Amino acid sequence: MDQVAKTAKESHVVMTELVLPNDTNTFGNLMGGRLMYWMDIAAALAAMKHCNAPVVTASVDNISFEAPIKLGNVVHIEAKVSRAFNSSMEVHLQIWGEDVVHQYKYKSNEAYFTFVSLDPNGKPRKVAPIIPETEVEKTLFEGALRRRQVRLILGGKMKPSEADELKALFTK
Repeated sequence: MDQVAKTAKESHVVMTELVLPNDTNTFGNLMGGRLMYWMDIAAALAAMKHCNAPVVTASVDNISFEAPIKLGNVVHIEAKVSRAFNSSMEVHLQIWGEDVVHQYKYKSNEAYFTFVSLDPNGKPRKVAPIIPETEVEKTLFEGALRRRQVRLILGGKMKPSEADELKALFTK
């Protein structure tokens, strides 16, 4: 059964958390592992919104921290499906810290997570395609195939010689 295409904004999720003492390291910064835990939840919610089914995390791309999030600050995690493939979905996340006292918001990091949609038997289930609307959504959508090929190569599921999208970047 073919799925009806959905817009990327239909999967948009914003998750907000307050950084408490138990969430921080000895420097008073949010621990990376705690942030990744919250990111996984937000990304899973976006993927579930898109496919209307349970999902499992298939991969997490490199996460680089641009700015620490301090004790007492607020964390805003924005997640949205950037592209859907057969049974998998790439979710783009942007993470913002907010100092409520001094009233400023700053970017902490961004990442891509991949999820697989599951049927009632726990087997991969076909997902609806994504319709990107904004210029940012179109850019993320176009780059998703290359990012997917990198993930498949690094995971040993694709040979570099089979990565046509990546080869096109380096050959004429």
